[in-house]
Amino acid sequence: LMVQHWGGSEQELAQIMEVKTNPGMMTSLTLPDGTLVFLNSESTLSYPSRFDSDTRNVTLQGEAYFEVKKDISKPFMVQADEMNIRVTGTSFNVSGYPTDSVVTTTLDEGGIVISYPYAEKSGTYQMAPGQTAIYEKGSRLCKVMKNEYYKDASVWKENKLIFRNAPLEEVLTTLSRQFDVSFDIRSEKIAAFTYNFTCKLNNLSG
Repeated sequence: LMVQHWGGSEQELAQIMEVKTNPGMMTSLTLPDGTLVFLNSESTLSYPSRFDSDTRNVTLQGEAYFEVKKDISKPFMVQADEMNIRVTGTSFNVSGYPTDSVVTTTLDEGGIVISYPYAEKSGTYQMAPGQTAIYEKGSRLCKVMKNEYYKDASVWKENKLIFRNAPLEEVLTTLSRQFDVSFDIRSEKIAAFTYNFTCKLNNLSG
């Protein structure tokens, strides 16, 4: 846990707190407002030591699951790479690793409004539970779709991984983050396949 000072005395300004997880590590924390956050491997969450302003602003690099404490008068705002998420009280998963080509948000319950200010058609979208939004950083397009398997997005916090028709690159990227290992692909042929499997995070042989 690292604390950065932005100048001024502690009485005047809230400090910016930063929690980082190493590869293969997960953690959970409670924010000053009572919001519960599960932080996945190789992720960073920045937040103020107290929420003084009209909104509760946090910044995420990587993946996290939020169970936001309801406070309609003070919306909870997550900035995850090129996607902004506005919340009043809800549960949702966000994955926005800097090295990934997409930012993905999956809503379990409640309601969130996502916006993507860098997109050509910048706008906002009200998501419904069971939907996933996939924002492509390269094309700056966002697709929102009903997701039959929306609960899969957050099974990592129960020490599980589920892959459904996942390309090899996605599988290996996820496994290398969760287990802190690297992979060497010897045959390009296998890169063309997609994979379906479930594994426990404490047992790579699954």
